[in-house]
Amino acid sequence: MARRTKNVREKGKVRLSEYFKKLKEGDRVSVVRELTMRKNFPDRIQGRAGVVEGKRGKAYIVRINDINKEKVYIIEPIHLKKLKAT
Repeated sequence: MARRTKNVREKGKVRLSEYFKKLKEGDRVSVVRELTMRKNFPDRIQGRAGVVEGKRGKAYIVRINDINKEKVYIIEPIHLKKLKAT
């Protein structure tokens, strides 16, 4: 079951740098939802990894493999965490 609230030590103001995070096309990202933002975030993409395809407004277009199909989501940068290249 997905967590709905933060722990006591994690609560507080979200850093502004998380809102204005810069990502480039082709960057590998992981979806880690920020619990203080949206309550209707889809649980099925939590923890999934994908590739940044572009930008739409202040959000990023992320292509995520969902078992056998590729799906495209538009996600705000506060919910994305850049993965290190291996």
